[in-house]
Amino acid sequence: MKLNELRDRDGATKSRKRVGRGIGSGSGKTGGRGVKGQKSRSGVSINGFEGGQMPLYRRLPKRGFKNIFGKDYNEVSLGRIQAAIDAKKLDAKETVTVEALVKAGVIRRAKDGVRLLGGGELKTKVNFDIAGASKPALEQVEKAGGSVKLPEAAAAE
Repeated sequence: MKLNELRDRDGATKSRKRVGRGIGSGSGKTGGRGVKGQKSRSGVSINGFEGGQMPLYRRLPKRGFKNIFGKDYNEVSLGRIQAAIDAKKLDAKETVTVEALVKAGVIRRAKDGVRLLGGGELKTKVNFDIAGASKPALEQVEKAGGSVKLPEAAAAE
């Protein structure tokens, strides 16, 4: 097969209807638009217009906002970290960073950093260098003999 031989399957595309080409064509004169009025003219866009009634998009209340300073973290549980260590994907002797977690396949892609959550159990001594951690996660890591290095801004809060 060559590029110049590629074509759509039979029936995949319909040829468009040529309207307004004489009375004998069956769709001449007004071209299927009816008679007179706003919708028969060209250049008319009345999406969302409800004939003067208050449109739906204005009847509904406005709600919420998008925080432009909000961070989107990858959330990783301690159980997931322990499973990666047991499967020899993560090296417990090395410091665990975002790059190490991506390489090990624990997270798919780095967002605004990694936040450690306390789900599961950590049995290995591991040192973390990440964006954030919950209190139960911090307690478990320190109980196992490891440490968590957080950015100064998060430590101040």
